[in-house]
Amino acid sequence: MNPGGTATYGYIVRNETDVVRRLGVVGHGPKMSNNVAEYAALCEALTFQVRKKLITIPTEVRSDSRLLVNQMNGNWKVRKGLYVQRYLEAKDLAGQFERITFKWIPREENEEADALSRGAYSEATSLAKRR
Repeated sequence: MNPGGTATYGYIVRNETDVVRRLGVVGHGPKMSNNVAEYAALCEALTFQVRKKLITIPTEVRSDSRLLVNQMNGNWKVRKGLYVQRYLEAKDLAGQFERITFKWIPREENEEADALSRGAYSEATSLAKRR
């Protein structure tokens, strides 16, 4: 359901020496949506890079979310929605990077992160069923 479902994410951070894969569950219920999950993933990935002091190297964020990419690039306005607080957090984090770009990619080219997100969703829903 969107909104009102279980919001999960997966992201991958790659640099010349490391590949980091993470998945997570944002939450479940009426304040969750796919956009909340997309922005949560972005915030988590950018926070990881800030903590690792990777803000001085050029960073390219690739996402299959047109909304996220176009809003972060300033092409689309942010009106209202469940994700607005996460958007503001993402803008603040992105402002700490010397060079950061956002690029839309088709879902078929985002299979690894999509699989992580689906894995997080399966794990979250199977836990909910056991309760």
